[in-house]
Amino acid sequence: MDGCPVGDSLSGPYRFRVMGPVRPLAAALACTLAAAAPAAARALPPLPHGWPSHRLELGLADGPGGAAGLRHEAPFGFRYQYLAGGVNTGQGWSTWNPNGTFVTRYVNESAARRITPVFSYYMVRQSAPGKDVGDELKADLGNLDNASTMRSLMADLKLFFQRAGATKRRAILHLEPDLWGYVEQAAKGNDASSVPALVSAAGLPELAGLPDTAAGFAQAVKRLRDRYAPKVLLAYHLSVWGTKIDIALSDPPPAQVRALGLKAAAFYRSLHTRFDLTFAEFSDRDAGFKQKIYGDGGASWWNAADFARNVHFLSTYSRAAHQRIAMWQIPLGNTQMRAENNTWGHFQDNRVQWLLGAHSARHLSAYRKAGVIAFLFGGGADGTTCACDAQHDGITNPPAINGNDQMSLNADDDGGLFRELAGRFYKHRRPRV
Repeated sequence: MDGCPVGDSLSGPYRFRVMGPVRPLAAALACTLAAAAPAAARALPPLPHGWPSHRLELGLADGPGGAAGLRHEAPFGFRYQYLAGGVNTGQGWSTWNPNGTFVTRYVNESAARRITPVFSYYMVRQSAPGKDVGDELKADLGNLDNASTMRSLMADLKLFFQRAGATKRRAILHLEPDLWGYVEQAAKGNDASSVPALVSAAGLPELAGLPDTAAGFAQAVKRLRDRYAPKVLLAYHLSVWGTKIDIALSDPPPAQVRALGLKAAAFYRSLHTRFDLTFAEFSDRDAGFKQKIYGDGGASWWNAADFARNVHFLSTYSRAAHQRIAMWQIPLGNTQMRAENNTWGHFQDNRVQWLLGAHSARHLSAYRKAGVIAFLFGGGADGTTCACDAQHDGITNPPAINGNDQMSLNADDDGGLFRELAGRFYKHRRPRV
């Protein structure tokens, strides 16, 4: 491992995939900085034009009506909401309120509380005919190559931009998480232009002349944004597994991590259009969820070396792609609170503690130097831990497991730890980005 630590330097019961001696935290962090040194020597890309803050910010998944409560807890910079349901199913976001005004309401509610709204646009997978295909890669690529589906998709995106643009407020559209990872895997020569997507063939006059490829799809979204909602920032989604090697599971050495970061950046550049920033993620579910529900044997738990590889990958990508990064959909579980007993809605994880806990200053510094400018927390599926009382079971303090002996602070399913740590984060002077 080129001298880098591979053991878990975190305290607690979980020490998975240990292939060498457990090293002190300082050694793991030193390895992180050494591995990232070649990329860190180059200056970070500038902040996205119109980015609402020059300091590191937090955000949280938050549904309609939640902005006031969120702002009361802490001055969060962002809140995010999925736009989902499929473009030709009769259940898509545009039907949630009349004629797409769901977006109008969410943007205005956010602005009233001085929070920037983020929309994670996840529509391709849930659209027909691909929604009934079990293989997600085939489903996504099939929908991109379907003229009727793409006609509906481009009209749906146009409606989003019209609604968001009419508010004249700042917002972020996070475009199709997972889709770009599948396109990257299917691309020949790491080139998005080799993957079919019916763009001009969809028939919208605004998109005439664009290539019928996945690169053309990215260019089409940018064109619609520029025409109808210039204040909306457009976010690309970086899936680390798009390279076909998941660095959290395969534990590659630093040189390979760097090569994978460069490969991911080269694919992004093959879109031949510039997004304002990139979203990346750790995992869509708590590690305890994957361990208990999927039976993965604990492979989803991250140790110091996993975080080091992640920082190195992001740092390499950020500079090569000339993109700043927001970490998104960060699991909310923890290993401290009694409420977290690895039951439905109360699953354990360690990302909140790593980013906001006892050693957070060092950890956040490493991510900030890698190009990260925001951390957005939230679960990616039913049953994952929420910083809210999603299970409607009130304050819970079941018997401790794995040393999680702290009593719940409130009725939140995570025992209240996230809101406590987020409040502390905003009470101190946050680092510039």
